[in-house]
Amino acid sequence: MDELRTLLGNVTGAGQRGMLGRRFVSELAHSEPLISAVRPYLPGPPRPVRAIYFNKSSETNWLVAWHQDLTIAVTHQADVPGFGPWSTKDGVVHVQPPVELLQDMITLRLHLDDTDESNGALKVLQGSHVYGRLAAADIERLRGSIPEEICRAQRGDALLMRPLLLHASGRSTSDRHRRILHIEYAGNDLPDGLHWHHDA
Repeated sequence: MDELRTLLGNVTGAGQRGMLGRRFVSELAHSEPLISAVRPYLPGPPRPVRAIYFNKSSETNWLVAWHQDLTIAVTHQADVPGFGPWSTKDGVVHVQPPVELLQDMITLRLHLDDTDESNGALKVLQGSHVYGRLAAADIERLRGSIPEEICRAQRGDALLMRPLLLHASGRSTSDRHRRILHIEYAGNDLPDGLHWHHDA
């Protein structure tokens, strides 16, 4: 963890995208411990397709409202049924794919620090991923019926979650960092005409 934190360095703003473009992150994402952790939850061989580094601290602090992770990163825009709307983030094309594709993905969040309520631990609504893509009214309804769970973690812990799981996090009220390496894995190919932005 110490070596990884040194290699990752500092991050400005809420997060740094495109981390699979760094060799050491790509090697970690393809390592047997991580691949073995996600393999049981995917329909095919795991392939890391996006990684983001977050560093929440007293200097870089933010609140994340309840949401689902609805986009994937691809190489270019194409007219493919079921994919859209399209957007560009940090120069990379993103798109909302069909729900079925998101249901076959898994995210691994590697904790580089001890994490609890005081430094912005992730909060989730357990089981909410089974309801598919949710409108704002549906999110509010589920918030009223499913108790939120706080995902406390120790340095070195990995949390696995589906992209469609409703999740949020509060602002840090601590002087401790909350560093997370967020890696998304897919177990399927994209349809003809589309390619994952990172696929190696």
